[in-house]
Amino acid sequence: MTERPDDPEARALPGDSDLADITSERRQLLRLAYRLLGSTADAEDVLQETYVRWYSLAPSAREAVKSPGAWLTTVASRICLDMLGSARARRERYIGEWLPDPLPGHTKALYGPSTTALDPAERVSLDESVHMALLVVLDSLTPAERVSFVLHDVYRYPFAEVAEIVGRTPEACRQLATSARRRIGVARTPPAPTREQSAVIRAFKDAWESHDIQALIGLLDPKATAVADGGGRATAELRPVTGAEKIAQTLVEVAAASPHLTLSEQTVNGQPGLVGLEAGVASTVVAFDIADGAILSLWVMRNPDKLRLWRN
Repeated sequence: MTERPDDPEARALPGDSDLADITSERRQLLRLAYRLLGSTADAEDVLQETYVRWYSLAPSAREAVKSPGAWLTTVASRICLDMLGSARARRERYIGEWLPDPLPGHTKALYGPSTTALDPAERVSLDESVHMALLVVLDSLTPAERVSFVLHDVYRYPFAEVAEIVGRTPEACRQLATSARRRIGVARTPPAPTREQSAVIRAFKDAWESHDIQALIGLLDPKATAVADGGGRATAELRPVTGAEKIAQTLVEVAAASPHLTLSEQTVNGQPGLVGLEAGVASTVVAFDIADGAILSLWVMRNPDKLRLWRN
């Protein structure tokens, strides 16, 4: 029922004699929580709280659980649902725009291979479910929509089980997932082939490094949007920048103000992206949405709290 790739990196926590029996669920829970919350730090908090609740059960109660993995996933999902509800209040206090945490490397290496395909009209693959473009759209959904969509369309949970987690009827959860799917379909363009994306990003990198405004404009869709997340911890535009000319001008100004910034082509959330390094340390991660050879969206993550995985 849940995604269970082999996990040679899983380790029992010191002092937990029986954690080895359920530790294979650890990365599965992190993956689920990240997809639901868009935050690696929050996903780690969910993991910790889930295991606290597991070990708060009496030994006899734990032994009575037929499927510890299903129990852990249900509890983690409910914690995520609660956190999504409180996140809206936290975002009101957030300085500037909020973006999901960027993930380094290819999602298959980090988050496991995709499961057997579902009906194409009702699924988003496990790889696609961590693409930045989708995570940004997911963040606009209600908590119940997001949980219903991710659990059903990504993890293939039946609506009867989703209903137990969300606290709605199965039919209500079906409608929530359908609503989410519709909104995602309207807001999101199909990703361009990886080779095409890489070529566009390489040209973008060259133009940015050479401060070539006209070349940047030529690579950006006329109505492109750039969103930056500094969280008050790093310099970043507080509001989205819209339009190819404005974005190009802003990028050149950033490059001029950061003469020691070097750009590296790297995989961001499973797709080609850019990482800005200063003194060899990642200070900026850029994800892209590309279609028909043009950049539609740029997401620029500069909050150092969100770049921890890029600095290890």
